[in-house]
Amino acid sequence: MKVLVYIDQREGKIKSIAWEALTLAHTMAGSSAQVAAVLVGDAVGGSAGEIAGWGADAVFVADHASLKNFNVMSYAKAVGSAVDTFKPDLIIAGATPMGRELLPRLVARFSAGILTDVTSLKASGDKLSATKPMYSGKCIGNMEMKKGKLNIVSIRPNVFAAKKCGEGSASVQSIAADGFADERLKTVEIRKGKSERPDLTEASVIVSGGRSVGSADNFKIIFECADAIGATVGASRAAVDAGYATHDMQVGQTGKTVNPNLYIACGISGAIQHMAGMRSSKVIVAINTDPEAPIFTIADYGIVADLFEAVPKLTEEFKKMMG
Repeated sequence: MKVLVYIDQREGKIKSIAWEALTLAHTMAGSSAQVAAVLVGDAVGGSAGEIAGWGADAVFVADHASLKNFNVMSYAKAVGSAVDTFKPDLIIAGATPMGRELLPRLVARFSAGILTDVTSLKASGDKLSATKPMYSGKCIGNMEMKKGKLNIVSIRPNVFAAKKCGEGSASVQSIAADGFADERLKTVEIRKGKSERPDLTEASVIVSGGRSVGSADNFKIIFECADAIGATVGASRAAVDAGYATHDMQVGQTGKTVNPNLYIACGISGAIQHMAGMRSSKVIVAINTDPEAPIFTIADYGIVADLFEAVPKLTEEFKKMMG
């Protein structure tokens, strides 16, 4: 099986989901190990070397000033060029904002099959089988696609292990990208958050606050706790609606779906919409004064206490633990 991996990057920095996708691609390719990667952007040629050693035999690079900002039409043309050259049986990409916008265009162009946001992927006989959470995580869907034509799969971040493999001898092949600019769609402005923390969708540790935090100023105890363990700060929709946190911090069905190794919910009761976005976290710690709060039904560890007492104590202990 020939597998092509779309490398998700921001400002030339490769996102961690790319390493998960490459590791999975190497597993799917089997002993044939026919794995390639495609990297699109401006001044990204130097990043191609990072991909060596992750199981790729070749790296297709579309490097051009017109590709500096993500443009789904231009990026689809660039990735499509790599598909035409490599002729893969399977394309793997992250279920990220870029991936979600890019992959449907590739499906339409190549009349491919697609499975999105999967949490497992296996090849068996003439089929590919996958699982994914459905209906806000209330059930797990089992799906299959037949081999024999191009199939595309997006994977949920922080689910698949990332492990280097191979000898790091991937060849780099340039894609002539000067004709990929598409004037029908232009990026007018990019607004960046002030935080230097990892994005919620990629964070391995998240500390979230709910409406019980009480104010934007009180959120500082959530940030202090997160700083103690290098975590990213999240929030419930109620906290965002109340103006305590910004929308880019929102976790849940109408916010971001996260899958960290550790999720600490502070003053979050656990509305179904919130749990839909974080219930797949590896370990969940809930802090709430209400012992009947729904969040405790999915928590691995529950603390029935006032967050203004419990969180500072956790922060203090985290600082001791982290030295």
